[in-house]
Amino acid sequence: MAVNRDDVKGIIEALGGKENINAATHCVTRLRLALDDESKVDKEKLDSIDLVKGSFAANNQFQVVIGQGTVDEAFKIFEEETGKGGGSKDEVKEAAAAKMNPLQRFIKMLGDIFIPILPAIVTAGLLLGLNNLLTLEGLFWEADSVITRFPGIEGIASMINFIAVAPFIFLPVLIGWSAMRVFGGNPLLGIALGVALCHPDLASQYGLFDSEAGELADIPTWNVFGLEVQQLNYQGQVLPVLVATWVLAKVEQFLNKRVHDMFKLLVVAPVALVVVGILTYTIIGPITLWGSTLVTDAIIWLFETAGILGGAVYGLFYAPLVITGMHHMFLAVDLQLIGTTGSTFLWPILAISNIAQGSAAFGAWMIYRKNKKKKEEGLAMTSGISGWLGVTEPAMFGVNLPLKYPFIAAILTTSVVGGIFGANMLTAYSVGVGGVPGVISITEGFWLLFSIGMLIAIVVPFVLTLVFSKFTKDEAKDMVDVD
Repeated sequence: MAVNRDDVKGIIEALGGKENINAATHCVTRLRLALDDESKVDKEKLDSIDLVKGSFAANNQFQVVIGQGTVDEAFKIFEEETGKGGGSKDEVKEAAAAKMNPLQRFIKMLGDIFIPILPAIVTAGLLLGLNNLLTLEGLFWEADSVITRFPGIEGIASMINFIAVAPFIFLPVLIGWSAMRVFGGNPLLGIALGVALCHPDLASQYGLFDSEAGELADIPTWNVFGLEVQQLNYQGQVLPVLVATWVLAKVEQFLNKRVHDMFKLLVVAPVALVVVGILTYTIIGPITLWGSTLVTDAIIWLFETAGILGGAVYGLFYAPLVITGMHHMFLAVDLQLIGTTGSTFLWPILAISNIAQGSAAFGAWMIYRKNKKKKEEGLAMTSGISGWLGVTEPAMFGVNLPLKYPFIAAILTTSVVGGIFGANMLTAYSVGVGGVPGVISITEGFWLLFSIGMLIAIVVPFVLTLVFSKFTKDEAKDMVDVD
């Protein structure tokens, strides 16, 4: 599709002019902008431009949805007209972060750490689901599994399982690498620290209980000037490596400023790793592990004692938290629960929320289609599909929030399904694809219940959106395209 230069000029004008644009870049489908003053944006004028498929503000970035392929050509013209652009996404994020309050910066930090490792975690979840399909008895044949029927693939199933569990076992390694990037240290030192926390000679927390004796097994210790330090393995843990890598980055930065270039290779990394490693084994690890245990115990207690309430509240507020960006912190909680207990109560509700937002967008699509609003109809259709596949921002910011009632339909449905899941203690054994494909990440025994919840999330928001529209005066019904 050829891009009309006048359309791009119209976008710039609607954004408040080129003087209001601080930094600019683009992703696969959207212009991503850091604006000096978002109140200067004429959103009605912006969304009326043929080239624009939608627009929204999130995390102090203003994003204009244009479309795959077309956005590349549009951005070239945008650069020529404004002289702004060519910056990386990180530069735009930095410009946006300068306007954030401390809480927003903390949440952004968590997102910057955990989002880059999501592909490994999601892939691991999918492979665990595949392993379950191969090994679960009674799924396809009574009292038989795929590998018992076809024993020749048993070795392949075992290999898949080894690959799948590795990212969770060595989670501190992944977090160590990503966190050091964010904290301004050497990512390779983060990997080294993560490996040290997962050393196979350390006592695994999963093997501390002696089933034969019915009690905790003895934990080997180090003697440090008379202080007994437990030799614990921190595999699957989140908080210990987060705090440890922050300290490691600060120590590395301190040494880099004071050690002569000639000796940096011999001094900085070895000293930083030894100092922070010892601190982690003796102080940081035990304290943060205790804190992590409190968090997981509190969530488990909530779902065991008032699961219907916990699930309903989380389902109601998850999507609003996405608007603020605060949802990123729950990924850390999910991973901590999985690392400590082997499953999470929270992620299945996230998956339902994504499906519900997609279904509500499909409801809006029906309304737009009826009223011949072609551009909005296309956005609603594509964003609905995206929501079902686990990416909800286009549906939420481009369709549901502007119309309001589809968003309400989605969060009400998610709250009800979340309450059902909480009442039944439904869990997932991993973080997977946060949409319809997420069913394979659900813990064995809950597949039917999750599928029922998924069906509700597909049907009810769609129907509620159509019902709510009959009692709401909005542009989806009143503004009709005439071309």
